Amino acid sequence: MTNAVLDSLKTRRSCRKYEARQVEKEALDAVLEAGTWAPTAMGTQEPLIAVVQDPALIEKLERMNAAVMGNPDGHPFYGAPTVLIVFADSSRPGVFAEDGSLVMGNLLNAAHAVGLGSCWIHRAREVFETEEGRALMREWGIPESYKGIGNCILGYPVEEAPAKPRKEGYIIWTK
Repeated sequence: MTNAVLDSLKTRRSCRKYEARQVEKEALDAVLEAGTWAPTAMGTQEPLIAVVQDPALIEKLERMNAAVMGNPDGHPFYGAPTVLIVFADSSRPGVFAEDGSLVMGNLLNAAHAVGLGSCWIHRAREVFETEEGRALMREWGIPESYKGIGNCILGYPVEEAPAKPRKEGYIIWTK
């Protein structure tokens, strides 16, 4: 079956090399809107998306993320000019991580659909559990019950990564 959405899902790859130019507003708005349409348990729409484009703040967040990773000299944001941080309300145990993950998936797939590169960068939860992270959440008006789910880095890709072949046995048919 041929379908533009299915083709886009098959061709999206994680991007780890970005052009220096900032993401255009129209493309960013489309990606953000797609994030808001992610399914959530009981339709609560409780996840939040923080948009970071200030280079100094991205550098600070990257330093915090690298420290959690155990490599303070690392660059886990790969030079991406935009970082979207997804948060979800942990007072909804059993669904908050899943809800936030669905938002992340929509952001990643929408980015590809509009010609952007993206990558899910982990450690958002650990970064925003630090005092420095909690201070940023307070500054941004994010309630204390919210936890970081992931960082979606965005930008224009320098190169396209090839697809790995799909593994054997990925799908199990039951009787």
